[in-house]
Amino acid sequence: MRKIKKLIALFVIFTFISAAAYFNSLRQRYVTPILMYHSITAEQAPGNMIAVSIQAFERQMRFLKEHKYNVIPLEELAELIRRKEKVPPKTVVITVDDGWDNVYTNAYPVLKKYNLPATAFIIVNEVGRIGPKGYRDRLSWEEIRTMQGSGLISIGSHCLGPEPLINIKSDGVIRREIFESKRILEAKTGRPVSLFSYPEGRFNAKIRRWVIEAGYLAAVSTKPGRNYPSDDVFALKRLRISENAANLFVFWFETTGYYTAILENKRK
Repeated sequence: MRKIKKLIALFVIFTFISAAAYFNSLRQRYVTPILMYHSITAEQAPGNMIAVSIQAFERQMRFLKEHKYNVIPLEELAELIRRKEKVPPKTVVITVDDGWDNVYTNAYPVLKKYNLPATAFIIVNEVGRIGPKGYRDRLSWEEIRTMQGSGLISIGSHCLGPEPLINIKSDGVIRREIFESKRILEAKTGRPVSLFSYPEGRFNAKIRRWVIEAGYLAAVSTKPGRNYPSDDVFALKRLRISENAANLFVFWFETTGYYTAILENKRK
């Protein structure tokens, strides 16, 4: 009997030590959640990985507000990281890619309602685009300027077109995507543009270097890889938010800062 009790005690101690080591490892890999949205649709979009319904989006923003999350602009997070200052607990950043027209009609009113800042990354050559159904499905320049003028929405570059830069063979074309998109956005909005989003979140060392050369102060990715630490402001990791996060438990888990680390650990 004593032997069994001893084995049980050893098992409990081993389990406790293992759990403590695991959670300590997670703490070391904590990354401030940068939420990545795309299209905020009028209807639910199950299975669509780049769409979130306006109903889910509003519940998520209300959740952040009611639970007193520290929602800050992307440029503020980048500055904290650059200065090696401690990021406050429960800090979250909101970003929206591509420049869909429903960012203005659906997302922007919700962000204003809860007074939450966000960054909208614009595909410059698609501004005002008429979609395949015959109506405009991208933001207009007037809508972009209105959102930016509110003080809540920062505008960043998502290149001239949607093609991932790593797929482009010509260095000249890549540089034009990076430099010219910034110039046009600044000319159209009358404001400096300091934030960049790699199309499909993909880049390499050369592309990263040109983003810095162009004068951007931060850039976001999705899977920067082990060569780029979490404090690299030109390889900031983001988390894609889909309709799955309409479940607020899922959304809470994704905004803990440990979600990505747990997923990466599972893939090993």
